Amino acid sequence: MDYYGFYTGKEFTAYEYLGAHIQENGTVFRTFAPNAARISVIGEFNGWQETPMDKVYDGNFWECFVPAAETGMMYKYRIHKRDGSFIDHCDPYGFLMELRPHSASRISRLGDYAFKDSKWKKKHRSSLDKPLNIYEMHAGSWWRKEGAEGENAWYSYTELAELLIPYLKENGYNYVELMPLSEHPSDESWGYQNTGFYSPTSRYGTPAELKKFIDLCHGQEIGVIMDFVPVHFAVDDYALWNYDGTALYEYPHSDVGRSEWGSCNFMHSRGEVRSFLQSAANYWLEEFHFDGLRMDAVSNLIYWQGDTARGENRNGIGFLQEMNQGLKKLHPEALLIAEDSSTYPGVTKAVADGGLGFDYKWDMGWMNDTLSYFQAPPAERKQRYHQLTFSMQYFYKEHYLLPLSHDEVVHGKATILQKMYGDYEGKFPQARALYLYMFAHPGKKLNFMGNEFGQLREWDEKRQQDWEILSYPVHDAFHRFMMDLNKLYSENPALYEMDFDPEGFRWLDCHQEERLIYAFERRSGKQRIAAVFNFSDEVQEGYVLEVKEGTSLSLLISSEMESREKQIIPLKEGKTVISLPPYSGRYYLVEK
Repeated sequence: MDYYGFYTGKEFTAYEYLGAHIQENGTVFRTFAPNAARISVIGEFNGWQETPMDKVYDGNFWECFVPAAETGMMYKYRIHKRDGSFIDHCDPYGFLMELRPHSASRISRLGDYAFKDSKWKKKHRSSLDKPLNIYEMHAGSWWRKEGAEGENAWYSYTELAELLIPYLKENGYNYVELMPLSEHPSDESWGYQNTGFYSPTSRYGTPAELKKFIDLCHGQEIGVIMDFVPVHFAVDDYALWNYDGTALYEYPHSDVGRSEWGSCNFMHSRGEVRSFLQSAANYWLEEFHFDGLRMDAVSNLIYWQGDTARGENRNGIGFLQEMNQGLKKLHPEALLIAEDSSTYPGVTKAVADGGLGFDYKWDMGWMNDTLSYFQAPPAERKQRYHQLTFSMQYFYKEHYLLPLSHDEVVHGKATILQKMYGDYEGKFPQARALYLYMFAHPGKKLNFMGNEFGQLREWDEKRQQDWEILSYPVHDAFHRFMMDLNKLYSENPALYEMDFDPEGFRWLDCHQEERLIYAFERRSGKQRIAAVFNFSDEVQEGYVLEVKEGTSLSLLISSEMESREKQIIPLKEGKTVISLPPYSGRYYLVEK
């Protein structure tokens, strides 16, 4: 390891030196704890008695070699403070941990799996002109073993692959995004409050099993993205908090040291902390072959505590720039995605051009405006009409991804289907029209599990999705509609090829405030698609749709029918008159 790079926040491979590393005749343990009085390693290999560690290099690093320490054995570092007290910590760079509520690290070998995805790695390249349709999921509550309770109901990583991959293929998703898999003590945190930043959660198996899961996904041409949390960590005293008797990873002052979630904020001004986090990001991409990272709560790095009134956090911004630039040098094909609710400019601009260096940014404004619109009764939508046109006024400032994520279906917010205005029967046509609008709108797509079949119960990490509602015809039909839409999206380049080129979109009509009609065109190099919507609760008769430079329109998909019926509409001087049912949307292929 480059020690100078470690201290200055330039290191991306600190995990290759720090942590527990298996050697020919035992294991070498190394940790960084500059303020500890002394440290010992305790574990199964020494009867949980202290094996002293020696200071190495400049005295801030500690090391020892244990001949009897083997793969799978548990261990901790007993860190003695200068006041004479001590506390046992898991390894900050540990590659595996016990299942909660236990907290010991386990010895695990790097390179313990031989990937077979070389074809995928050669072929796969991140590109703005490719379809990106992400299925976001929580591994422990997508599907659970029938009749089992608690952790016994979880599928392992490899068992999950057997169920999930055919489902993703059948449904037309080309990426899966997994909520955080780094080890965490509380199921209710969903993985967003970590104790093991290098440890795949043992809830679902071993590191090798997770690698096999990803390998199997790649074998079926499915990319895998993981949520990564570079902002904060769990307060548990056996983990990073007060690691060497001082605030080594966190801010020492509570005004900036504690996050809005009650967790500890990383101190991003410290080079050692930067090296820890960006090495962790590289670790998941390099060792596990993840295809990308979705970084959580980026606005809390851009602004102090995520509050624009407190001003920019220049250290946080600098950290993001350094990390993203470094990751792109190491993994140019990786997708780096920002979950950022702020209006900070240049999130997806290259670092060399003054940006933060992300590939995509979640369009939280689009999400909030769109869901707010569909929750409103039709009479109010007339005043809200331009909630749906506003997104295109700012869209080309960033590379946006449109998210209907887990955050929108929890904490009393209701599910996507439930959010639709009106009674049960009236929610389905609106939801179909909403998704047609989403997939026609420029930007890549993300949908949380359960949304695709009209889940009615808010997501709960302790329960599987309500798959039984697919026995109801209306939910089954909605699911089949979503399958058709996903596949149509990937088959038609006009819907994705020029997402971020202003020539790929133009309004056909965005001034029908009284009738709640919207029409726009999507384009690629060789294809044009006209999308038209009626978001009112009334039939709109005699609507004149004008599409220039076309001779006819061929219906691709409609929200008010379950199958794709061939329908050709001739254009006369680029115009046609159509009738639009209530809460409906249609795509037409423009023929020349």
